[in-house]
Amino acid sequence: MPFLPLLLLAAAVPDEAPEEQNPAIVVTGESARIENPPATAASVDAETIATTVNAMNVEDALKYLPSLVLRKRHIGDTQAPLATRTSGLGASARSLVYADGVLLSALIGNNNTSASPRWGMVSTEEIARIDVLYGPYSAAYPGNSIGAVVKITTRLPDRLEATANAGVNVQPFRLYGTDRVLSSFQLGGTIGDRFGPLAFFASVDHVDSQGQPLGFVTAARGPGGGYDDLSRIGQPIRVIGASGFEQQVQDRIKLKAALDLASDLRLTYVVGRFRNDTDATVESYLRDAAGLPNYSSAFASGIYRTEQAHWSHSLSLTGGSAGFDWQLIGTLYHVARDEQRVAGTAPPAGAAGGRGTITRLDGTGWQTLDAKGGWRLGGAHRLGFGAHADWFALDSRRYDTADWLRGTPGALNLRSAGRTRTLAFWAQDEWMFAPALALTFGVRQEWWRASAGLNYSLSPLVGPVAQPGLSAVRFSPKASLAWDVAAAWRIRLSAGQAWRFPTVGELYQIVTTPVPAVPNPNLRPERARSAELAFEWHDAHGTLRLSLFDEQVKDALISQTGPLPGSSQLGTYVQNVDRTRARGVEFVATRIDAVPGVDLSGSVTYADAITKGDAAFPGAVGKRLPSVPRWKLSGVATWRPAESVSLTAAARYASRNYGALDNSDIVGNTYQGFYKYLVVDIRARFRLSRHVEFGLGADNLGNDRYFLFHPFPQRSLTADMKVVL
Repeated sequence: MPFLPLLLLAAAVPDEAPEEQNPAIVVTGESARIENPPATAASVDAETIATTVNAMNVEDALKYLPSLVLRKRHIGDTQAPLATRTSGLGASARSLVYADGVLLSALIGNNNTSASPRWGMVSTEEIARIDVLYGPYSAAYPGNSIGAVVKITTRLPDRLEATANAGVNVQPFRLYGTDRVLSSFQLGGTIGDRFGPLAFFASVDHVDSQGQPLGFVTAARGPGGGYDDLSRIGQPIRVIGASGFEQQVQDRIKLKAALDLASDLRLTYVVGRFRNDTDATVESYLRDAAGLPNYSSAFASGIYRTEQAHWSHSLSLTGGSAGFDWQLIGTLYHVARDEQRVAGTAPPAGAAGGRGTITRLDGTGWQTLDAKGGWRLGGAHRLGFGAHADWFALDSRRYDTADWLRGTPGALNLRSAGRTRTLAFWAQDEWMFAPALALTFGVRQEWWRASAGLNYSLSPLVGPVAQPGLSAVRFSPKASLAWDVAAAWRIRLSAGQAWRFPTVGELYQIVTTPVPAVPNPNLRPERARSAELAFEWHDAHGTLRLSLFDEQVKDALISQTGPLPGSSQLGTYVQNVDRTRARGVEFVATRIDAVPGVDLSGSVTYADAITKGDAAFPGAVGKRLPSVPRWKLSGVATWRPAESVSLTAAARYASRNYGALDNSDIVGNTYQGFYKYLVVDIRARFRLSRHVEFGLGADNLGNDRYFLFHPFPQRSLTADMKVVL
């Protein structure tokens, strides 16, 4: 059985749009002209982001939206997955992130590392607005929409405009024996204009950041230095050092050009390049007789260098008339270079070079192709339909090297490769069968295939093993009934089935450091049956919404971290869980001028998410699903004492959650644990003129020290400035 050698391997591994006068968070039933999604939505625009968020990266814009949790460990983090109402941080493939129709979700995996969305392809200054659709209720999206769909729309001006912006962030970080002041800065600029039928928008962005340690080095308690603590399963440990202090330098450049071929026909091309260089170091809390730092071999994996150069391309043709709109769009995400060099020996010798490994992902990437149309049939029907295809490829190779800093690759010692392909057709009709009643029914048919799976390991010797191909054909119906009870009231009942197919990484990718990950080439697609009953009230000043949601998943594909089967080695692995259930309540409120000059918004989410059946792991039955908190809250309050000044206070809370499927990680506030948190942020924004503005802020004002596997940022101070032509 091909899966068994992989378990043995892991066990052997050593450790410009018009500004809208909207609430801070606008929650509506947004309907795209073609897709017309029958889903609850939340939106935030560029003006609101600039007013309320200390945003150094684009993903910061999401952190106060209902039910969302973004695991951003530091500024410039390339591994920042999104958690939703019913799915945790290890389920990156249960949400979809798009920018102008380009897929940023890395559906090469389902984890919180290499499969995190490629946020780096968008800068904060590009954003026009962000819309989030909750649940798998639109036939226009694949089953990865089980959690949410995030749609980023970037700007395209109709006249000359240019901006320059800069920001700085300072974080004093103190934990165990680490006491450092970490600084980050960001520089960027944009320019856009229109020349007759041709419009363009270009942006550049540079980020230089220092992060707190991503992990700690631990050992059994005994004599010597270090700090006594408990592991996440309650065992006594000694923390002897910190690992993975990342210094990152990132550059992105983006061009968006649109050519109006006719009054109702537009050709658009978008190209982006993202480059990331990371150097990671370690710190020991131990000292030798001479007072110098003393390192064990466990520190080696925390010393590494990463070089990444990724490209994104999209080409779209969009047309429309009085009764029909259509679009063709093709996208390509190409990993031109992705190399990580890891030391094989501990400092001080390891920091200067010597043996190690080189891991490359060059050639990994994905392509998508969509054709879709929207047809308005009189006043009673709005029909949307389309075809979709996607191709994902993974090629991960690890080599030995005599010099991890500068050496060339030596013998191949580990390889994972594979491909997936999906073809789909969908249709969706909104029928206004009565003046206040609309029924939307949709269907999606998908053909999925996984092939070319390959695993090889030199030590222990495995393969090369050609993994078996897989295929599946699945059908997903959707339905939604909306009733406009009165001018200000709407009730919507939605139900949908969605199939989420295994990613190429879940099937085939082996990862060995810093936390081993084991694939399973025999995984089955997971089936979600979701339902939501939403009550919504709105007026000119705001919105109230109460949603009751339920999600039943069969053969749930769950990634968890724990001891690998048959081993004490901590690792990450995916399994089909027989049945899971998540149900709960979400309440959202927004109010402009709750009192004159004060805008309020906030959300409360309660989720009861448990494992209902698991024959392979009975101990998980009845336990909470990994990294899905029972409670999530967010709130934002903005006061405008003058037209040119805004003062904002915001807060985010999540209750205690777990990383293991059986909730055996009983200690939350420790390295590799998952704990509760309450983070309070503040921001002041000042407009000096219509050309100059600046902001001051603080994140985690209360200095909450918490873990979501990794230690998270402590109190930091931010300053930013923007100049507009």
